Amino acid sequence: QVQLVESGGGLVQPGGSLRLSCAASGSSASIGLMGWYRQGPGKQREWVGNIFSGGRSNLADSVKGRFAIARDNAENTVYLQMNSLKPEDTAVYYCRVQHTIFGTSWGQGIQVTVSP
Repeated sequence: QVQLVESGGGLVQPGGSLRLSCAASGSSASIGLMGWYRQGPGKQREWVGNIFSGGRSNLADSVKGRFAIARDNAENTVYLQMNSLKPEDTAVYYCRVQHTIFGTSWGQGIQVTVSP
């Protein structure tokens, strides 16, 4: 099983920035797609973005131009740089990783709150 450790969440004012990190255990050769989802209060979990091992990435329209996703394959870590944060970005953010042997793993979730 792949262990995922998320960090970097917290409280930020509108217009501010945060960077989330998610470190995965195991061999980097076995880790494929890495990504982020979020679940706001009273909402369903939604996809935020993902990145392949070769570096190709995709982001949801709601965060394009404000968020960026990156990964460090040597460290098995995926990052979500969040800029120009809005109150509607408030959510629990989840890291999701696909492993060639163990399949899909989810992080425990990390709270991001955007409020004055």
